[in-house]
Amino acid sequence: MIDPHGRPINYLRVSVTDRCDFRCVYCMSENMTFLPKADVLSLEEIDRLCSAFVGLGVKKLRLTGGEPLVRKNIMSLIRNLSRHLQTGQLDELTLTTNGSQLPKYSEELFDCGVRRINVSCDTLDPEQFAKITRWGNLQQVFNGVEAAKKAGLKVKINAVALKGSNETEFDNMIKWCGDNGFDLTLIETMPMGEISGDRNDQYLPLSIVRSRLRKNWTLTDIDYQTGGPARYMRIEETGQRLGFITPLTHNFCESCNRVRLTCTGTLYMCLGQDDSADLRSPLRKSADESALIEAINEAISRKPKGHDFIIDRRTSSPAVERHMSVTGG
Repeated sequence: MIDPHGRPINYLRVSVTDRCDFRCVYCMSENMTFLPKADVLSLEEIDRLCSAFVGLGVKKLRLTGGEPLVRKNIMSLIRNLSRHLQTGQLDELTLTTNGSQLPKYSEELFDCGVRRINVSCDTLDPEQFAKITRWGNLQQVFNGVEAAKKAGLKVKINAVALKGSNETEFDNMIKWCGDNGFDLTLIETMPMGEISGDRNDQYLPLSIVRSRLRKNWTLTDIDYQTGGPARYMRIEETGQRLGFITPLTHNFCESCNRVRLTCTGTLYMCLGQDDSADLRSPLRKSADESALIEAINEAISRKPKGHDFIIDRRTSSPAVERHMSVTGG
């Protein structure tokens, strides 16, 4: 699949649920109204959709949420999708998780061919973690990443940079990740969905963070790609990689190779745009895949050049109405 701007689309992110056992302040409101179960695709339907994309050239498949591992019977979907790894059609099957369910699922994930995972963890301070996640327990996440390590999964920690919340912690996080063999990616908060706080008060440019980190760490640019939007540096003192995802200070759209599928079968061609395509209707209309394939190709033909994210005092409303948990980042 090639989009109108000549970019090959070979990476599909799939939100298998909009539900989560945390309520992170930058991601969703504390009192969320979640989708009725009747609107959500069955696991069998998600499998069909993912398989259609694999047949069209998708090589990397990432399951997200909400929190993907709270979806009932989620491992049956992951086990079924792993057949595409065995045939060689799919290069990587992975997921992004908050880590809470990893003690339960890490070994089975490895058995299904998952080799690396992203774990969202914005702070190493238990009290601050409770404030950011509202419902989360940091020890649960520590137990999760330890279980993942023991199972043989490579762990990358994702942390959203939040002004006034965790901006003094990144040196400690680098050391912790270095001690445990984890890579770390820092992410700028994105203006998606109405939240209870003011994103102007949350937004911390990663250009500032990088400058601060250089005072204590030797950061070397490296040519390393995971298929996502992060730009990586090597931390010479630890040997681990440090990634920066900068949708606001340094737009990453020119190399975008991905689209996002929600648990209702809606395809978003861009994280920061509202244009979408309904894939649920052609999926349910017929067991034959021709209408579905046609709908996917038509959607790819409308993929925009980039997003319009902006956070400043003149812009109070989010760039898009849907919350981050709908499309999984």
